Amino acid sequence: AGGDGRCIQCDHANDDDVKRVFRTLREEQGRLDILVNNAFSTEVARRGSFRDKFWLQGGAMWDGIATVGLRGHYICACEATPLMIDSGGGLMVHISSFGGAAYTFNVAYGVAKAALDRLNRDMHVELRGTGINTISLYPGLVRTEGNLELERSGEWAEASGGLDLALGETPAFSGKAVTALATLEPEAQAARSGTIQVVAELARELGFTEDDGSQPPSIRSLQFLVPNYLVPKLEERDIEVPNWFVSSVPDFLLPWAVFSGGPPPE
Repeated sequence: AGGDGRCIQCDHANDDDVKRVFRTLREEQGRLDILVNNAFSTEVARRGSFRDKFWLQGGAMWDGIATVGLRGHYICACEATPLMIDSGGGLMVHISSFGGAAYTFNVAYGVAKAALDRLNRDMHVELRGTGINTISLYPGLVRTEGNLELERSGEWAEASGGLDLALGETPAFSGKAVTALATLEPEAQAARSGTIQVVAELARELGFTEDDGSQPPSIRSLQFLVPNYLVPKLEERDIEVPNWFVSSVPDFLLPWAVFSGGPPPE
């Protein structure tokens, strides 16, 4: 794709560190076209269960998730906006989660992701007229290095609640979604500003795929929900589910009002 990659060490829990990064960008590049807010701290999860009840997790889980994964995104946007305005506009993408719409993992996680979606929406209001668009992006189940390591160690089933990681997306799939959004015509990109966009649903709409040509299903698609929730429950009751049944499930998306109505089935 061209260009030069540059790594800059930054502690996203430290405002001075974040400001230093954007000063460096201004001094060395003179402009900023795209900001992807994706920083997230999982350190607190290593010291306890990510799926414990909120009263067992206490303030440590809240601070661990919200400091970097919410406040850090806000500070990055604060520092990026003046540089983007001077550059003639740009695109901010906040990596959020289906946890912003429906119960996922724990209370602190869901609240932080829902707040990130609201941050995206309200930033859109205040960024009108600047040429800057802002989008909240929902990846699906992602085959990150950490998740793959949990699978290798045999800890994935408990950590995820039994989700099938084989149905997941690669991290690069989200990158392709950002690329697709960044290369939209200005009017089309502006029309999505302030909204939530789903990586898997964008893939079907805009025509990008995983490197192997596949398009993993959206988490709110029956193609994801049936094998991850319905089939395991049937098998627990010794009901055999034929492969043809799973492979023939349609790519029907649950309406957001239905999907966000409560936690996934037990």
